[in-house]
Amino acid sequence: MIGGTGLENLCLQDYHGETVQTPYGQVQIDLGRIGDLKEPVVFMSRHGKDHATPPHLVNYRANIWALKELGVTKILATAAVGSLSTHYKLGDIVLVEQFLDFTKSRPQTFYEGGKNGVLHVDMTEPYCHSVQRDIQKAAERLGVTLKNNATYACTEGPRFETPAEIKMYRMLGGDLVGMTSVPEVVLAKELGMCYATIAMVTNEAAGIADHPLTHAEVLASMKTMGKTVAALVGETFKMMNPEQDCPCRLANEEAGKF
Repeated sequence: MIGGTGLENLCLQDYHGETVQTPYGQVQIDLGRIGDLKEPVVFMSRHGKDHATPPHLVNYRANIWALKELGVTKILATAAVGSLSTHYKLGDIVLVEQFLDFTKSRPQTFYEGGKNGVLHVDMTEPYCHSVQRDIQKAAERLGVTLKNNATYACTEGPRFETPAEIKMYRMLGGDLVGMTSVPEVVLAKELGMCYATIAMVTNEAAGIADHPLTHAEVLASMKTMGKTVAALVGETFKMMNPEQDCPCRLANEEAGKF
């Protein structure tokens, strides 16, 4: 599990911290348990324990590499997002289907030539449908309303967007706006891992809201939604099979063949 704003350690019991060494730097993770699960769950705080790392400085390559080193096959990520559409309202929990990438300075690949080769990874289905089905089943069991088919516009941050930018994202088909899904989802795909995002609508974007945007507003919304999302994550892990029954594991087969 990769936790974003407001979800640090909400789901784990009896957890302990570990440090993972990667070619891209050290990564701090927590290992713990959810309910009666036999297998431990890896929890990673995307922004650090004290939310000290802004989205444009998150070491995405180190984070995803560390999860692969630990034997992770499936990643369930959470993210606080703003709504660009009247279909997705404050407090909604949404499954992300596609993304629009407006990031500017983030390394987006492990395959930069040389001994690692080159990979033009297929992103037809960025978010794993198999994991999404598990999330949907968990939501049904818990009676949690879940929306889907959203397109996530990923911006560089850390600033919020201008009303003109929000208008552009809407015109291009964006439903939600956030700062973290890319390159996280791309890197997971490159290493053959399943990845799905549970997005929590914590604010309305600039030009839609009738007041200035603040991070405090996001945190307040997260506090309200946190228990529901934590329960959904826990229930999803209880029914999730670690074996991959989808094409995600084959995404990097063509590395070095170009």
